[in-house]
Amino acid sequence: MHLADDLPVRADETRLAMGMSSRPDPLGENLARLRTGRQLTQEQLAETSGVSVDTISRLERGQRSIARPATLGRLAAALHVDLLTLLGVQPTEQVSAGADHLRRAIRALDLPEFADNTDVLPLPDLQAATGVAWRDYIAGQHSALLATLPSLMVDTRRAVHASTGDAAARAAELLCTSYRLAAGLAGRIGLTDLAMHAAHRALDIARSTTRPELDQAASIRYLVWVLIRQGEHADAQRLAVRAAERLDPGPMAGADADKLTVIGNLLFNAASAAARDGHAERADDLLTVARAAAIRSNAGHVSELGIFGPRVAAIQHVDQTVRVGDSDRALELAGQMPDGSVPAFWEAGHRLHLAAAAADLREYGKPCHTWPRRATSPPTGYDSGPSA
Repeated sequence: MHLADDLPVRADETRLAMGMSSRPDPLGENLARLRTGRQLTQEQLAETSGVSVDTISRLERGQRSIARPATLGRLAAALHVDLLTLLGVQPTEQVSAGADHLRRAIRALDLPEFADNTDVLPLPDLQAATGVAWRDYIAGQHSALLATLPSLMVDTRRAVHASTGDAAARAAELLCTSYRLAAGLAGRIGLTDLAMHAAHRALDIARSTTRPELDQAASIRYLVWVLIRQGEHADAQRLAVRAAERLDPGPMAGADADKLTVIGNLLFNAASAAARDGHAERADDLLTVARAAAIRSNAGHVSELGIFGPRVAAIQHVDQTVRVGDSDRALELAGQMPDGSVPAFWEAGHRLHLAAAAADLREYGKPCHTWPRRATSPPTGYDSGPSA
């Protein structure tokens, strides 16, 4: 018995809605090539992967241009290839091809108002898929995310429509997360107007989640990030600071780890906006407040709400100080760096900033000898992400 992997839609309606030609898309062509190259029938691949024959057939004929992350993962595993090999396109091509699907998903252009209950994935499955999408985002796996995020957004939106009460609120929480990831992804590939639209949609949906205050603030963080990329530094700083203040009205308010994570990341963005606007002292003040919040958090925190903790805040402070050209103070701050584990790409970027500061002061060997390397790895999942 096979799982119901994809939404039952008519092929001609799908192709018309997605603006597709009659020629199979790269995923379909590559799936057929890999399957036949391994001398498997569609039925045999279905048996091995747990993906229905109908889904495999529609993918190969190009009647479906996107598939759920779990579907792609099972097919890739059954064919003994990685995801990008299954997709059969180069990353640059995938960005071009996937951007249209992302745009349609963000704007909800293909969403029926109601969904058959049999088409709705259970919340635990949607949460697991959201966790995978977030890990891909953190790891910079844009091609993989472009291939899987649109279908995740459709699935979570269907769950919101098909649910009531607390289940609907939890589904809205996952949908809000999906929109935030879409905002970040669109911004990273240069689609800032689309990123802004996604951030606003996340902000709207946040009102219906199980934690509206927190989700609204987290969505504002993405909105601020887009404003910075658009050069709206004064507005970005003002919005970030106000959101942080609303979430934590006082230094002794006893905010929990999730709130402190969002507050800290809002302050990071506010500091970045201030520095880019030529206000280095203001940026330094904001980062000092963020470091105080990190000390209150008392531990590293890794979730879609943000990456935060004493070492993260210290890295932000050092790196921002390097960016504004104060190499002496940057190296002084680096000498006070607390221990802790952060994603590997953060450590790598931090070491590059230290090297730049040392080179500016002609202390070429100092970073390599003064700050030891730390074996770190990207986060492996939510530790306090969307609840199920």
